[in-house]
Amino acid sequence: MPIPAPFVSRPMDIEKDWIDYNGHLNMAYYNVLFDRCSDEAFEMMGMGMEEYVKQRRLTIYTAEVHVCYVRELHLDHKVIVSFQLLDHDEKRLRAYQEIRHVDGWLAATSESLSLHVDMSGPKVAPFPADVLAKIEAMRAAHAALPMPERAGRSIGIKARRG
Repeated sequence: MPIPAPFVSRPMDIEKDWIDYNGHLNMAYYNVLFDRCSDEAFEMMGMGMEEYVKQRRLTIYTAEVHVCYVRELHLDHKVIVSFQLLDHDEKRLRAYQEIRHVDGWLAATSESLSLHVDMSGPKVAPFPADVLAKIEAMRAAHAALPMPERAGRSIGIKARRG
């Protein structure tokens, strides 16, 4: 089966309980959408979350995330989330994601660093060979994609001139 570049989630609905007092999607639930897509991508890489933990006692922990909120989402919106594997080594994954309304406009971006963890520690541990091969296959498929413009951003306040 060919690996999609980037990986794109199934369409997802915004849930009623996720809407905050401002009438739009609360910031926390953007991360839920990113996480659901990541779970689908991890499944493709051989790390189906619940099964992976139960059978192998291995899992993924998030070490760092940078989210940019671009445009508000509301209850009646349906979205898709993409996952682009930017880099990896034997224990870590760096990914870039976008939430897009099904009409195509960008709602949010996320860049993350994830750690592969042996639950017996818990401690950061190398990916098993079969999983690493799938990660490398996804990275090869995603290598042809351009580096996203929003990847590698930092937070700061630019000094005002004058």
